[in-house]
Parts: sequence; C-alpha cells; structure tokens
Amino acid sequence: QVQLVESGGGLVQAGDSLRLSCTASGRTFSNYAMGWFRQGSGKEREFVAAISGRGGLTNYADSVKGRFTISRDNAKNTLYLHMNSLNPDDPAVYYCAARGSGATSTRLFSYDYWGQGTQVTVSS
Repeated sequence: QVQLVESGGGLVQAGDSLRLSCTASGRTFSNYAMGWFRQGSGKEREFVAAISGRGGLTNYADSVKGRFTISRDNAKNTLYLHMNSLNPDDPAVYYCAARGSGATSTRLFSYDYWGQGTQVTVSS
C-alpha cells in the first residue's frame, strides 16, 4: 500500500504561480512512477504530468507543456507540480497518483494509488 497526501492548492489570480506537493508513505517511493491528474467541475479526470521513478523521464499534457513542471525528491518521498501562468482553464481538483512501475504513463487506469486531491482555483 502507498498513501498519498496532496497539499498546496488554493486560490490564485490568473497569471500567478502555485506549487503542489504530494507526500508518499508506505513503500519505496523511487519504485513508483508518479503522475498528476486533474478534474474540473463537470469534467472527467485528465492527465497533467508524469515522472519516472528515478525522475529521469517526464511527460506532460499539451495544455500545460511549458507552464507546469513535475519533479520529485525521492529522499523526501515527495512529488511536486510547479504551475506557472495559471489561467482560467486550470481550476480543478488536482490528484497525485502512484504507479507500481518505474515507467511513466498518461493513462489514468494504469495508476494504482491516489491521493484525496487538492483544489486549485484561479480568479480572472
């Protein structure tokens, strides 16, 4: 079992930056690829970014590429999502997820463990 707890969400203005964190416990963190997903009001949960177990590989949704950066600190069992230039398309509940493989995936159902989510709201 892996337990995931997100933090860092909040209300920001369009154009602002925000950093989300996800702290993991339970298993060897570096054995798991990690991902960020988001679900806006009335929308399906969608892929945002993913990072391999050792952090060497990342991939991003086109909608956030160049604005968001995913990173991890395996010594601290923590995953991050640095979000810049937030815009009105970004508000959602953001979830971190762990995949029982070191390889990244954009597919929601390939992730085994999920956090409870953290709300990001952007005012224009």
